[in-house]
Amino acid sequence: MHSSDAFAQPGGHDLTAPREPASERPRALEGVDIEQKLDAQVPLNLSFVDEEGRTVRLGDYFGRRPVVLALVYYECPMLCTQVLNGLTGTLKTPGFPFEVGRDFDVVAVSFNPKEGPKLAALKKLAYVDRYGRPASERGWHFLTGEQEAITALTDAVGFSYKWDDQAQQYSHLATTILLTPSGRVSRYFYGIQPAPRDVRLGLVEASHNRIGTLADQVLLYCFHYDPTTGRYGWVALNLIRAAGGLLLVAGVLFGVVMWRRERRGVYARIL
Repeated sequence: MHSSDAFAQPGGHDLTAPREPASERPRALEGVDIEQKLDAQVPLNLSFVDEEGRTVRLGDYFGRRPVVLALVYYECPMLCTQVLNGLTGTLKTPGFPFEVGRDFDVVAVSFNPKEGPKLAALKKLAYVDRYGRPASERGWHFLTGEQEAITALTDAVGFSYKWDDQAQQYSHLATTILLTPSGRVSRYFYGIQPAPRDVRLGLVEASHNRIGTLADQVLLYCFHYDPTTGRYGWVALNLIRAAGGLLLVAGVLFGVVMWRRERRGVYARIL
């Protein structure tokens, strides 16, 4: 499954128009794409460097909670910042029920091997502050690494990008990727800012229902993830079934109430 719903051109422009035939794509975007690899396992043994300069394994961030993966580079002139801003905006939307560091982690990985922990530390500081919940700091991770590890990770999730000599920057797509606690690819969200509902439902699914409420489970039953759009949409049949189930429950409750009233009336007449 490929997507070109969110292009990054040299100059940092974001194109959200419907996909064009490959022959009509700008030259800067040739070879730039996302091949969806749903349920693929990311290699957890890859070594990176965190924002404090420590060597870490990718697997250090898995095992307990879902992970929102952002493939960016920290000196990107426009699009990567917009992606991180948009993601943060979604996560701090009023009413969004899950919190970074408690229910899931955010892992940003730079695909520019020339970037290091100093840049990563500045990015973490900026986004922890932007998120506005200091206790969430343990859930934000900004990594850099060698080209071999970067390539292994981007290949595993189907993220293709390239360096543009003329523009002196990377051409890439705008996306965030949701991974399960075991490191399997669960969902792709295209564009600069994913919809809060999509991220919410995606996190419930990726956590294997370990987070979320009964209402979230009902929503998941009525919504279905569409990999071509990276969004959740209504499933009419399931919606009808859910509505029918609610009507059945309501009918049973109404019957119980009426039966109890009738019994009280009988007892009153006897007395």
